[in-house]
Amino acid sequence: MAEPEPTRTDFPVHWPVTTRWADNDMFGHLNNAVYYALFDTAINGWINTTAGVDPLSAPWLGVVAESGCRYLAELRFPQPLSVGLAVVRLGNSSVTYRLGLWAQDGPVAAVGHWVHVYVDRVDRRPVPVPGQIRALLETARD
Repeated sequence: MAEPEPTRTDFPVHWPVTTRWADNDMFGHLNNAVYYALFDTAINGWINTTAGVDPLSAPWLGVVAESGCRYLAELRFPQPLSVGLAVVRLGNSSVTYRLGLWAQDGPVAAVGHWVHVYVDRVDRRPVPVPGQIRALLETARD
C-alpha cells in the first residue's frame, strides 16, 4: 500500500525556489535532475541563511550520502515553486530530510528524501552535527 501524498502542512519549513529556462528538457518539463538541485538549494539556503554559518570557511562540510525522489506531477519553467522540508531523523553526525515540491496552488509534484553527513573538511571523517545547525534542525523535526 502506497503512502498518502504529503500536504504542505506536513512540512515545518517552506523554501521558495525558482526555475530557469535551461531547466526544461526536450519534453517541455523540468528535467529530473533539476528536482535534486531544487532540494539541495532549499536545504542549504535554509541552513546557510538561518543558522548563520559560512559553508566556505566552516571546518566541516555537510555532504550528501543518500537522496531519492518520487515524481508525481510535471513542472516547467516558468513556475514559482516551494520546497517543504521536515527533519525525520537527527543522528550524531547525520540528518535525514523528507522533502516535498509544489507549484503555486498545485498538488505535491514530487516527494524526496535527503541525507547529509557532516564530515571534517580536511580528513573527511564524520563529525557531530555542528551545534548551531543542530539547533536549527530541531525546529524542523517531523
